[in-house]
Amino acid sequence: MTSLDKPAAGTEEAGADASGPTVTDKALLEAFGGVRGMVDTTVPGLVFVLIYTIERDMHLAAVAALGLSVVLALARLVRRETLKHAFSGVFGVAIGAVFAMISDDAKNFYLPGMLYTLGLAIAYCLSAMFRFPLIGVLLGPLMRENLSWRTRNPGRLKAYTKATWAWGLILLGKSAILFPIYFWGDVTQLGWVKVALGIPPMLLCVYLTYVFLAKAPPPIDVIAEMEAEEAAERERERLRSEYRTDEARTDS
Repeated sequence: MTSLDKPAAGTEEAGADASGPTVTDKALLEAFGGVRGMVDTTVPGLVFVLIYTIERDMHLAAVAALGLSVVLALARLVRRETLKHAFSGVFGVAIGAVFAMISDDAKNFYLPGMLYTLGLAIAYCLSAMFRFPLIGVLLGPLMRENLSWRTRNPGRLKAYTKATWAWGLILLGKSAILFPIYFWGDVTQLGWVKVALGIPPMLLCVYLTYVFLAKAPPPIDVIAEMEAEEAAERERERLRSEYRTDEARTDS
């Protein structure tokens, strides 16, 4: 048993039934970037395809999309909000812009994001297949259960596995729609379909994750267990110290 799974004394039997921290659908959505994160990653692609459709200028479209991504990241910085999703959006748009301009093919603006989505889908499916579901790895710390669901809470393991399969299969379905358009469609078709498939699949994944976890046993709060164990150890050390002090006084 690892330190992530280790319970405090006397909690091994009761742990699986103990009420742990719960998560709301809103908190779960925020864990995956929230609506703002989805907008930050979707709108630059919309700007690219909109400008390209009107002007047929790939360089102008790419620069405009990248500039918007930077503005969105700066807006988060000014508001002191988390920058993780904003910077990942800037990074993704920058790579797409470089791909498109180097290859002189506007469709390649979307290729890095498509490859990332496909790779993530495969990773989700493989992790679920090998009983180490990535959704559990991602949400475990948020739920204060770390990896305890793997060895001590089979109901949670089952729920995380279902959620991970849902993410993997939905993202595979998204890839199955986009790649044929990439190979046989034009850039405007690809751009508009990619924008349309930006937010709805993500919301569906988050919703299904919430449904699966809502029906699962509560998480085991291993953080509280470790804190209790540390507090008990400090108390034992205090008692030993007092005992040694009393013995010293008796001997003197």
